[in-house]
Amino acid sequence: MLESLFQQITGLKPDTKTELSASGSNRRYFRLTAEGYSLIGVEGTSIEENAAFMAMSAHFAAKALPVPRVLVRSHDGRFYLQEDLGNTLLFDFIAEGRKTGVFHETEKEMLRETMRLLPLIQVNGARDFDFSVCYPQPAFNERSVFWDLNYFKYNFLKASGIDFQEDRLEDDFQRLAAILLRSQTDTFMYRDFQSRNVMIHNDKPYFIDFQGGRKGPLHYDVASFLWQAKAKYSEELRDELLTVYLESLAEVMEGVKNTTDIAPSSLGNLALVARPENFREQLRHFVLFRTLQVLGAYGFRGYFEKKPHFLQSIPYAMENLRVILRDELPGYPYLVKVLREMCELKQYREVAVRKPLIVKVYSFSYKKGIPHDDSGNGGGFVFDCRAVNNPGKYERYAHFTGLDESVIQFLEEDGEILSLLDQAYAMVDASVKRYKDRGFTNLMVSFGCTGGQHRSVYSAQKMAEHINREFGVEVHLIHREQNKEEVFGAIHRQKETE
Repeated sequence: MLESLFQQITGLKPDTKTELSASGSNRRYFRLTAEGYSLIGVEGTSIEENAAFMAMSAHFAAKALPVPRVLVRSHDGRFYLQEDLGNTLLFDFIAEGRKTGVFHETEKEMLRETMRLLPLIQVNGARDFDFSVCYPQPAFNERSVFWDLNYFKYNFLKASGIDFQEDRLEDDFQRLAAILLRSQTDTFMYRDFQSRNVMIHNDKPYFIDFQGGRKGPLHYDVASFLWQAKAKYSEELRDELLTVYLESLAEVMEGVKNTTDIAPSSLGNLALVARPENFREQLRHFVLFRTLQVLGAYGFRGYFEKKPHFLQSIPYAMENLRVILRDELPGYPYLVKVLREMCELKQYREVAVRKPLIVKVYSFSYKKGIPHDDSGNGGGFVFDCRAVNNPGKYERYAHFTGLDESVIQFLEEDGEILSLLDQAYAMVDASVKRYKDRGFTNLMVSFGCTGGQHRSVYSAQKMAEHINREFGVEVHLIHREQNKEEVFGAIHRQKETE
């Protein structure tokens, strides 16, 4: 379907169709190219969510806001094509600052520009917008607050093993919800506004993945962005970016005073909420709320879906929570008490300053593109297994993978894969040794074949086992096309005495 939509727009059949890194939802993204054209194709299983995104995109684009334009959609609303904004996420653009904690001026200015643009989306983007198209809720309300708080309670707090009185906790959830809802304004709430949902295109920030947006308070997006767990902004940088945001918000407010499509009562409430002293005080509650929502997501994705990436993010979110709880948060004392106890649990204490090397090993299909490196380093080793004799060309192996004994026997008796692995071991071993010596924290190794099912799966499995066995480092093994992940824990060995 995406190919036919591409031809409908360009008059050409696509030369390439490459699947891009998956998002947190069930949507799938593809880059389709032909001579002089590059577009992003989207396949979304939720028709309502797709419709919400397309309506928002059209509305924002009509107001000249920096978003990707949707160019064409299928009749059933499941597929659509949008502009291609390139490959650079803001999260990757600021990678050096995230690693070192010291953001250089180029990174800071891009962050400032992003915060300057946010009020345009929130205020101007809300003007004459039909919020009834939003999915799954048209507005931030008590029900959506409790969805997120209970998400945290069941997926993270209970998984921590801490003892608490559920009725007292629910009472404080009610109090927190009342505090959050006192800031309601007729503005657009992006909901998942963070550096992974901003792309840098032509040296400017563009906003993507806003399909979960709805009418809601301004504070939520500011909290989401400035307290993103793995962004690691210092308190000083957060305060600077918040000041930039409030100055931009004041300018946007000044620009809409004479408009006729915003009710005077709404403008009055917005002016009150946007006062810097009021905004900063209320923001503290949203920072706590957003942090709990994020921990709930990490708990579900990490503890229940067994995805290592989310487990790795928990210490950063917990450190944010500790900072938040340094100050008094009146209104829900029992919740604060439980959270402080949770922060002291041994499993959530900060890890050593020098973090160990983690190696990620992928198997993948070349038809769906080389895996994305989310460490910000730009990638690592990529070994092409397609020259190796392919068991997939035989019907009897079609329904098996490189983890099944029959396929393993075929590959090892043939022998070509063993030669490839010997050469791969030599190159990767040298890097692992050097990375450990220099204190590097991330290395990526990928094996690709035609379908990502037999040769690459076998090779990635063997490489992960080899690295863990030989060096004792933690290895994350991802068989991308099978949606399987496995973690080989670090092996702590006593140093041999001479």
